[in-house]
Amino acid sequence: MSMSQTKLGDAVGLTFQQIQKYERGANRIGASRLFEFSQILDVPISYFYDEMPDDIKESSGAKQSHDENVELAILDPMLEPDSVALVRAYGRVESAPVRKSLFNLAKVLGRASRKRGT
Repeated sequence: MSMSQTKLGDAVGLTFQQIQKYERGANRIGASRLFEFSQILDVPISYFYDEMPDDIKESSGAKQSHDENVELAILDPMLEPDSVALVRAYGRVESAPVRKSLFNLAKVLGRASRKRGT
């Protein structure tokens, strides 16, 4: 599970500085990003909470019911397996201009599908 900040950042389309900010707690991390990290690092999401004191888990709502987790998966497209696979594939593209083109293509396709309602 050992991976450099640079490789992790590349896998999710972030700089190593952004990864450092997450690691230090300078930036908050969203549920979808945390899920993405768990997939890339091949660990369960609970891994990130292992050392969290129980009183904080309870007050922060970290102990969610199964139904709440299922609802979150429906609301967050990053919890879809295809989304995670797409992000991983994107992270493996070595050429920065090609990555940028893929990103722009995805944005255009997303806007076009919203306009058509598909």
